[in-house]
Parts: sequence; C-alpha cells; structure tokens
Amino acid sequence: MPTRTSEAEWNGTLTEGTGRMAFGGGAFEGQYNFESRFEEGEGTNPEELIAAAHAGCFSMFLAGVLGEAGHSPESVRTTARVSVEKDGDGFSITRSELSTEVRAEGLGEEELAGLVDEAKSKCPVSRALGGLEMTAEGRLG
Repeated sequence: MPTRTSEAEWNGTLTEGTGRMAFGGGAFEGQYNFESRFEEGEGTNPEELIAAAHAGCFSMFLAGVLGEAGHSPESVRTTARVSVEKDGDGFSITRSELSTEVRAEGLGEEELAGLVDEAKSKCPVSRALGGLEMTAEGRLG
C-alpha cells in the first residue's frame, strides 16, 4: 500500500501569521490563518481537511459495505462536521459527525442504519480518529 504525503508551512506568530497546506498529489493547495481555524475567517484549516478525509473514506467504505450486503449503491453522499474546542490552555478536536444520504435499490432505513454503523467503526479514517466522539446517521435519497 502506498504512503500518502501532504505538507504545510506556517510563517509568523500564532495569531498574526499565515500558512499554506497542500496535498502531495497536487489536488489541493490552500492558505490558512488563526481566523480561518478558530473563528470564521477566510481560508481552510486542518479540521476541514480531516472532515474531507473522513467524509471521503466513509462514503467509499460504506459503498463497499452496501455491495457486500447485496445493495449496489447508485450514490453515497456524506458530510462530515469536525469540531475543535478550547481544552484547558489549548485546543482539541473533539468530535466528527457524519451525515450520509444513500441511493441504493432494495435498501430499507433499518438495514441502512446498521450498515452506516458498521462503516463508521471500520473505515480507516474513523479508526485513525478513534479517540473522538463520533456519530453517523444515514438516510435514503
């Protein structure tokens, strides 16, 4: 299996500096700063990138779980909301909330709920984030 890389550079102080993050494959490059991370400023932040990774991994893994259960998915669309909160004298990433919409013939809400829970616990990014509070909800589209 390949090893993936990304990079980041920060220039200046914590609150007044600026930075840049980039995926190793060149698919994304974005600037970030204190405001984009801890307030509502323009730019990206590490938590958005973790959310994108979690949504992407979960969607792909759920598609596999659906296929194994006999449901060929037409689409799996997931939103991940990753929270960062003040924790003593620092900050911690505290939770990831997954919300997914699935289109697959012959799939009911109850079966979907079980498959969503399985994918939440087994996708590699969920496993990497294992110490976080994690929720996942699914609905048929």
